Amino acid sequence: MTGLLEQFLQFFTLSHVMAIVYVLNALIALGLIFFDDSKSPSAVLAWIMVLFMLPAFGLFLYMIFSQHIARQQIFRMTEDEKEGKKTLVGWQKEAVRKSMPVDEDDVTGHWKDMISMNLEYADSLLTGNDSVEIIIDGKEMFERLCSDIENARYTIKLCYYIVRDDFVGRRLIELLTRKAREGVKVRLLMDALGSRSIGYSDLREFKKAGGRYAFFFKPYIRHLYFRINYRNHRKLAVIDNEIGYIGGFNIAKEYLGYKKKFGYWRDTQLIIRGNALSTLNERFYMDWRYASKEDVDLIDQSVRYALRSETGDIPIQIVSCGPESDKEEVKMAFMKMITNARKNIYIQTPYLVPDESMMESLSMAARSGVDVRIMIPCMPDHPFVYRTTLYNAGKLIRDGAKIYIYENGFMHAKTLSVDGEVCTVGSSNFDIRSFRLNFESNAFIYDRDVTEDLDARFMDDIMMSRPYTQKDRDNISNFERAAESISRLLTEIL
Repeated sequence: MTGLLEQFLQFFTLSHVMAIVYVLNALIALGLIFFDDSKSPSAVLAWIMVLFMLPAFGLFLYMIFSQHIARQQIFRMTEDEKEGKKTLVGWQKEAVRKSMPVDEDDVTGHWKDMISMNLEYADSLLTGNDSVEIIIDGKEMFERLCSDIENARYTIKLCYYIVRDDFVGRRLIELLTRKAREGVKVRLLMDALGSRSIGYSDLREFKKAGGRYAFFFKPYIRHLYFRINYRNHRKLAVIDNEIGYIGGFNIAKEYLGYKKKFGYWRDTQLIIRGNALSTLNERFYMDWRYASKEDVDLIDQSVRYALRSETGDIPIQIVSCGPESDKEEVKMAFMKMITNARKNIYIQTPYLVPDESMMESLSMAARSGVDVRIMIPCMPDHPFVYRTTLYNAGKLIRDGAKIYIYENGFMHAKTLSVDGEVCTVGSSNFDIRSFRLNFESNAFIYDRDVTEDLDARFMDDIMMSRPYTQKDRDNISNFERAAESISRLLTEIL
């Protein structure tokens, strides 16, 4: 046996192994060119560059990052659920088409075409009796969430990308454990990669108390992640089917400003009451059903027990997207807002890495005289992504957009508002990863008061920001230019 092994090793020298790697790279490159229509041409070129510049490591990266799940239909509906959703969406399409006014003074009438697009393209129902509260401070958000959980009597449903094994995450799990012991039905859904610091031992008492938990895209072997992309990036909570949370905050100490590297954490969260909770419920249960394998009736859970009346008068659409679909629903809603803007566009994002179509939309708006203002962080949490963010900011500056670098900590808010009339807050960043690779959810709000409130907070943040100008771009070093050039070539696979 040892002799055979020695002969095998003598025959397969390093040159043979490298030849095999190059052949595999070439086959993958050919497959990308001729058979993979899921990727854009720029993504194909980026992967081919990686495969041939980094033969062995590039092959490894491709295996880890470049998987395609759009045809897997991971969020399956029963025939009754499909028929029920089809009926509701069809009824609302007809109602929007026939009865919604086209009136400059009525926000929903003014944005009727966008509402129709979200209905047609994303099956996103419009609810009109909601109330919205904006929270931008992590400590306040977490205390409000804990208070609402403390007061829960029936159900608690949480979906977070990150639940960290620190004092913040442990406090939440201890609270959920106590509520489960009280008889409240508690479900906790976490992304397996984002919440990898949470182990089964940390959840033992929670499970023993009757709580249920699941990890989204859990690896077969813990900490061995062959699916780095396609993470559940949503941050949702629904409590007693009366209170809903959606936004950018996760459950970890840095989101409360307790991490020295980032300092104050500037984010945005919405607390929603009203019929929009029915669509938040549906989104949670779709994700939960896939991850937990629990047999849950979407019609019962998302509609019958989540409809509330007379809680407000704000119209909302919850739009979700993910790699199970090629539609890029949230991106299309963003683009509709941008292309329909006539006065102003205000954006806050930690990552400014959109694709060419989105960049062209922003450039066109700025060149048309629309007041385009974009706020980005003063520090990177992903260096390559930050270099690309600065490069794209430079391009938009040349077209007339105003860029601000937030200096009071880390800017993690994910907001877009247009013309003081319509705004969106959620988990989606302004980047290709959010548009195509991650599972995301955003609330689109058609209301002047809420939008003006969000705009006022944007203006307050400008006071704690510095303008990023063409002069700054002219003064960057050759090293920084080289880093930006390399990073932007990898835009499609960052």
